[in-house]
Amino acid sequence: MPTTTKKPPQKRLTRTRAALCSTLLTLLEEKALEQITVKEITARADIGYATFFRHYADKEELLHDLAAQEIRRLLTMTLPILYTEDTQASTQALCSYVWEHRVLWKALLTGGASATVKEEYLKQALDLAEDAPKAEAWLPAELAVTFAVTSALDILTWWLKQKKPMSNKEIAVILNRLAIAPVYQPQKTD
Repeated sequence: MPTTTKKPPQKRLTRTRAALCSTLLTLLEEKALEQITVKEITARADIGYATFFRHYADKEELLHDLAAQEIRRLLTMTLPILYTEDTQASTQALCSYVWEHRVLWKALLTGGASATVKEEYLKQALDLAEDAPKAEAWLPAELAVTFAVTSALDILTWWLKQKKPMSNKEIAVILNRLAIAPVYQPQKTD
C-alpha cells in the first residue's frame, strides 16, 4: 500500500499566508486597496476563497499582516546600522528600501491602514530597541524611539504623497537632520 506524505499543517499555513501576502503586494502595485477584492486575491494566489477566511477576517487584516512583515524587514535592516554606523547610513538605507517598495509603502502610509501601520511600526521599534546597545543618550530610550519613529513615518508619508517626490538621497538627509540625528547623535556640551 503506497504511503502518502501529508505536508505538515504549519508549513501549509506559512505557504498560504505567504502566497496571500505576495499576491496582495502584487495587486497593490496595480491598484488601490479599495479596488482589490478578496475574490481577486484568492484567484491570483490560487488559494480557495474559503481558505482565505480561515487565515484572515478580511483584506484589511491581510494588509496588516503584510505591513507587519514589511516593518520587521525594514527595522531589521536599518536599526543595526543606526547603532553601529552614522545615522545618515541608517536613514539612507531606510529611504532606499521605501523608495524601492514605494507602491506598497504609499498604500501602507497614505491609505486607510496608516494608523495601524504607525502603531505596529512603533511597537516593533520599541521591542527591538530594548535589545539594542545602550548608548549615552540625552533622551530616555522609549521617548527617543517614539519621536524618531513617528517623525520618520510622517516625513515618509509626506514624501510619498508628493507629485514630484525628492530623490531618496535628498529625503534621507532631511529625515536624518530632522528626526534621527537630533535624537541619536550625542549632544555637544559647552
